Amino acid sequence: MARPTKLGLVFEGAEAEEFLQNENGSVFTSEQLAFFRKAKRIYRAKSK
Repeated sequence: MARPTKLGLVFEGAEAEEFLQNENGSVFTSEQLAFFRKAKRIYRAKSK
């Protein structure tokens, strides 16, 4: 199981706003979405 990683980064002011905009504006291609779906199916099949 994956565990969260603590990076120790602290953003303030304009850097924090830019980071949040980049996080909220993520766009994925159809190929990337297909890859995620395939990975999800494989994970579910292996975890049974």
